[in-house]
Amino acid sequence: MQDYVAEATGVVFNIQRFSVHDGPGIRTTVFLKGCPLRCAWCSNPEALRMGPQIITRDVKCIRCGKCVEACPEKAIAVVENKRTIDWGNCNSCMKCAEVCPSGAIEATGRYMTVAEAMDPVGRDAGYYQHSGGGMTISGGEPLVQWQFALQLLREAKRMELHTALDTTGYADWEILDQLLNFTDLVLYDVKHPNAARHQESTGVPNERILDNLRRTAAKPGLTVWVRYPLIPHFNDSEETLEELCDLVLPLKPAVEKISLLPYHKFGEGKYAALGKTYPWKDISTISEAQVEKLKKLVQSH
Repeated sequence: MQDYVAEATGVVFNIQRFSVHDGPGIRTTVFLKGCPLRCAWCSNPEALRMGPQIITRDVKCIRCGKCVEACPEKAIAVVENKRTIDWGNCNSCMKCAEVCPSGAIEATGRYMTVAEAMDPVGRDAGYYQHSGGGMTISGGEPLVQWQFALQLLREAKRMELHTALDTTGYADWEILDQLLNFTDLVLYDVKHPNAARHQESTGVPNERILDNLRRTAAKPGLTVWVRYPLIPHFNDSEETLEELCDLVLPLKPAVEKISLLPYHKFGEGKYAALGKTYPWKDISTISEAQVEKLKKLVQSH
């Protein structure tokens, strides 16, 4: 890979090749760290903080004590044949991850240049051509690292790839608009149509999000798919789905569809691995029957 418009670095926590859920065709999804929202059900808690941090895999720990010796904050101990971490004293220096021989402590998130992030994207170009796929930028919230995301999208378009941006739209319009100039498809996350309810469970209001959605839908040449997480006791009522449809219908034809994403607990184990408590561990998932009922409601519009 060469001839980049400029070299920049960003914090990436995953590059998922052969992805089929982040836009059309076979795609490579680049996940950037950092998010201004604090959704109680978040399945990627490792994406919330901007910088690299440690994540633990206790089942791999061989209790060798190398992490104890390496930690400058004395935040790690091996007590009664079990490794413990004082997460309050951890400063994410990564020294423990550097010396761990078994992968029981790893770094999640690393600084990458545009060239490094785009290398796996370019290697799969043949799959995109045959499947109608391309590159997706996701997070976290990519708009937190908008300058880096912008350069990735620019480079993808230089390579004549289809591009998708997975975003909550929570940023100044001037920032989002720059990225949209190099975007073909926007996967636009809407958590709740009501401002008060949105702030209650995400930590931020939704007025800017919804305003940017309308502006995005009005921008020529863009396709928008609204993504709506179905969260029990939060936004899964028929009344709330009706509000969502009322919001989205005037935005056709730019908004092609609403994707209902049922709540799951696949990310629950990550919270303990990051020294956090999963806030929604007592919440049940939504039944298939309820999902199908809400799907038909949306289709009826």
